Amino acid sequence: MHMATKAHVTWGGRFSEAPAALMLRFSESVSFDQRLALFDIQGSRAHAAMLAHVTIISPEERDAICTGLDEIRREIEAGKFRWDASLEDVHMNIEQALAKRVPAAAKLHTARSRNDQVAVDMRLFFKQACAVLQAKIRGAGRALLAVAEANRDVLIPGYTHLQRAQPVPLAHHLLAWLEMLERDYQRLAEVADHANWCPLGSGAVAGTTLPIDREFTAKALGFVDVRGRPRVTQNSMDAVADRDGFIEFAGACALMGVHLSRIAEDLVLWSSAEFGFVTVSDAFSTGSSLMPQKKNPDSCELLRGKAARLQGNLQTLLTLVKGLPLTYNRDLQEDKPPVFDSFDQTALCLDVLAGVMAGLKVNAARCAAVVGDPALLATDLADYLVGKGVPFREAHHAVGAVVRLAEKSSVRLNNLTLAQVQSVHPAFGADWIEVFDLSRAMAARAATGMPGPAQLRRQIARWHRVLDA
Repeated sequence: MHMATKAHVTWGGRFSEAPAALMLRFSESVSFDQRLALFDIQGSRAHAAMLAHVTIISPEERDAICTGLDEIRREIEAGKFRWDASLEDVHMNIEQALAKRVPAAAKLHTARSRNDQVAVDMRLFFKQACAVLQAKIRGAGRALLAVAEANRDVLIPGYTHLQRAQPVPLAHHLLAWLEMLERDYQRLAEVADHANWCPLGSGAVAGTTLPIDREFTAKALGFVDVRGRPRVTQNSMDAVADRDGFIEFAGACALMGVHLSRIAEDLVLWSSAEFGFVTVSDAFSTGSSLMPQKKNPDSCELLRGKAARLQGNLQTLLTLVKGLPLTYNRDLQEDKPPVFDSFDQTALCLDVLAGVMAGLKVNAARCAAVVGDPALLATDLADYLVGKGVPFREAHHAVGAVVRLAEKSSVRLNNLTLAQVQSVHPAFGADWIEVFDLSRAMAARAATGMPGPAQLRRQIARWHRVLDA
């Protein structure tokens, strides 16, 4: 007696009992993998075309299958497709819907397993997801560059150990953020390239005995190199067991989250009353339910919080995969929620960063007041002594003594007299006071990567070329 339920005709022949309702609820994945539907249809169309190409199905059967898949795609895009959790996953939902419309649909799964089917779906997802995030990085980058360019003459202290260190243009600091985001952009390009290999045709473990053409399918799905040559995975077992792409993508998102969190922390500090360098717009701030005067940079704080979530997703995937033998194990069903969440949250974070930067106001007067602290140029003063022939270690020690003398005398560093500084070291001349000219100090920083005005102009021009390409 045939006991398999309609929902499990693909594997139910082996079983005499249908799965328990609890097991169905426990094992379904369509609640989250339905977002792969369009990729699944894309893969099925290419597979049908290949089956016809090698004469396993007729051209008429191929056309009927593709027409039916197109109808299902339109229903999904219109939000009219009915998803059924009892059919387990996105693949079976689409296959069952197709079977009701097209008799030839029974042949579509020829020479294919859900294992290589989901592998191709996810590789298509990763290629698209990386492109989406790269576009959002560019959007955030353009917003950052606009703030940098509009405030290229504003100087702020650069910090180490959260203590004032040396003066830098605000734009130089913002361009440091752009460097971080550009590495994220390039890292996503690598993830997409690693995903750009077609696993379809690998089956569950050992491929198929049928005369399929994997290269045909790869080209149809866009798994090609820069010369248009098909890229096909070379080991059927690895192709369906491999989850490196999942981990690499989540890793790229996690590291991007770290970068966004560090940017956000700078903005939280800068927008505080103690710093006062910038003001975050009302659109990306919130208030207090108790204290009416409060304006909190919650957007930036949430960027920090999202970074932890992204790191957690990466850790989930690493832990999930670490103990699994080849090839497929049902544990791997849990590989998609962390990846989807990482994509969604990273995309959202990049949009928020772009919004924060678009509405950011720089308090130039406050920046000027703070960067006017002459102690920020203590290192320049040491360089001055080096220019007089004093060894750097000796110069460093001498300037430290000058700083201590200013603190003891309760005066700013540049208000000490020539006699006072010469009492510390005879190499100080009457021109020592010129060191405290900020314009001079910036102009002297002219080498590549430094914050001098000439370099700043070059770097802004470089970023325009990168971001507008």
